[in-house]
Amino acid sequence: MNILIRKAYIQDPSSPFHGTVKDIQIVDGRIRSVEDHIEQNDAQVVNAEALHVSQGWVDIFADFSDPGYEHKESLETGAFAAAAGGFTHVFLVPNTSPAIHSKSQVEYIVEKSRRLPVALHPIGAITRNTEGKELAEMYDMKLYEALAFSDGFNAIQSAGLLIKALQYVKAIDSVVIQIPDDRSINPGGLMNEGVVSTRLGLPGKPSMAEEIMVARDIKLARYTESKLHLAGISSAKSLEYIRRAKEGGIQVTCSVTPYHLYFTDEDLVTYDTNLKVNLPLRTKKDAEALMVGVLDGTVDCIATHHQPHEWDSKTCEFEYARSGMIGLETCFGVLGKLGIGTERIVELLSAAPRRIFDLPQATIKIGAEADLTLFQHNEEYVFTEDMIRSKSRNTAFTGHTLKGRVFGVVAKDGLYLNY
Repeated sequence: MNILIRKAYIQDPSSPFHGTVKDIQIVDGRIRSVEDHIEQNDAQVVNAEALHVSQGWVDIFADFSDPGYEHKESLETGAFAAAAGGFTHVFLVPNTSPAIHSKSQVEYIVEKSRRLPVALHPIGAITRNTEGKELAEMYDMKLYEALAFSDGFNAIQSAGLLIKALQYVKAIDSVVIQIPDDRSINPGGLMNEGVVSTRLGLPGKPSMAEEIMVARDIKLARYTESKLHLAGISSAKSLEYIRRAKEGGIQVTCSVTPYHLYFTDEDLVTYDTNLKVNLPLRTKKDAEALMVGVLDGTVDCIATHHQPHEWDSKTCEFEYARSGMIGLETCFGVLGKLGIGTERIVELLSAAPRRIFDLPQATIKIGAEADLTLFQHNEEYVFTEDMIRSKSRNTAFTGHTLKGRVFGVVAKDGLYLNY
């Protein structure tokens, strides 16, 4: 395939063309030429006002519900939703049926991914069926291209079991991803415990349930000298613990979701079930602390925690609604609306996750593989339901004004445009 990208601002600090406006020619999946102007008659031309290009973005924590829950999402619909959101790589949590806990399930994802527009990377389960009882076949899954290990939305509750997992991944040079959630502390909590939960009459879950797990897991990572990534951080105190751990040389990284930066527990006054997520939305003070962490580098990357649910799972009483919302298509627009600069967004969505999980950096230079995201960073728009490519519609961002549009991606020898 012959693709010509016209007059794109190159946003890639690792590229010799960083900060310049160039034409980029891509032939058979590789960057052939980067010039001020390129004449090519038989190319598929991409030409848009104020177009930016960066390394392809990476989402390190998403649920595509396949196999077992294809009524929520499938690998196909999830992949096209990812491309629409600017992601060329997506890490898939193992909370499927059957769970991704053996080499055959990993191979299923990897093989189906070969025919899809973006690269899908299975996260191997730490325990069988993600039940937190006995270790899964981690070594075999690593051989079959599992890039990280986690029980996904089921946090490992046993410290002894997590120590074994951390020791295991150290031997195979991998990373444990953990959502810090002590489920023994008020497991019936529906939202953040505080003034708002009391006013709404909803049982709350204290941020302490997250913070205790963060502190514990950091100690385990220090003891094992292994790599730990804490996903979905929502508490200011948790972030403080992580900042101290980094200063102490512990191999811990962390990510936050766009919705934890944008919404707070005060937004739940409408009882919108799309805002029922785990870890729960915290206070305005917590959200502000997370933003500081994003800007000062304590937060390493952004993870969407894309969690699709069918209509019945969300259109019900708040108590019975399933936790989670989709987030691939809204991620960039939310970060732009929050005022995060383009250079920092590219670092959070591309360079940092590639470093943490040992993915190729995909530098924009002649001869490199074309793994690119095309976007317009200043355009404001109202996000509407018809912009959703996911099979599910459970998002609280519908009707909100976002800033920054994804124009498309170049991935796997193909060009996928939103317009």
